[in-house]
Amino acid sequence: MGGERKGEQTHVLFVEDDDVIREATQLALERDGFVVTAMPDGLKGLEAFRADRPDIALLDVMVPGLDGVSLCRRIRDESTVPVIMLSARADSIDVVLGLEAGADDYVTKPFDGAVLVARIRAVLRRFGHAGGPSAAGAGATGEAAGAGGAVLHFGDLEIDTEGMEVRKDGTPVALTPTEMRLLLEFSSAPGTVLSRDKLLERVWDYGWGGDTRVVDVHVQRLRTKIGQDRIETVRGFGYKLKA
Repeated sequence: MGGERKGEQTHVLFVEDDDVIREATQLALERDGFVVTAMPDGLKGLEAFRADRPDIALLDVMVPGLDGVSLCRRIRDESTVPVIMLSARADSIDVVLGLEAGADDYVTKPFDGAVLVARIRAVLRRFGHAGGPSAAGAGATGEAAGAGGAVLHFGDLEIDTEGMEVRKDGTPVALTPTEMRLLLEFSSAPGTVLSRDKLLERVWDYGWGGDTRVVDVHVQRLRTKIGQDRIETVRGFGYKLKA
């Protein structure tokens, strides 16, 4: 199916080399109201991304031409569009590599279509998009405190919660929407330990237990941007923002 937007439907770029999985997943997503551009390899996926500018990208880790992790890096160099990686092995290093490359979440294959749709919509809510007709109008959940236009200061870190901008020593810091939401959660309760499960619930909108590696990798990515010492690890409990 082409990449043209229809009304308020969400455009999904899906890159998967397995013909059966690609076609079945595309049909399932289209039944749920998404517009899907499906590509069999990473190079074609990159071309489609640049041509269509989709609302979200689903990338299988092991695709030919340009693997999913490398494709994620290329997309992240150009855009903050949400990315979900698809991996055949939950314990694979590819999962961590994908998250480190800038992916916002991952789903393990084989996956249930309803679970995939739920995860897509959860990511889209965080990014302020609708996730198909039945999710139209859904707002972001777990709004972090600090809304209302406050500018928060933590040492050399400045967080504009209305303008959604962050500066370190006066220099703008480029954060993905997921990293921004994570930082807003920490800044809403500085000095308070937030568990990984709580962060999964508030930032990733998981109403169920999830893989805490998603949190750990995003915290590390956030640290590299705002300062390694700004977010403290409290072993056995979680993380906290130093006030």
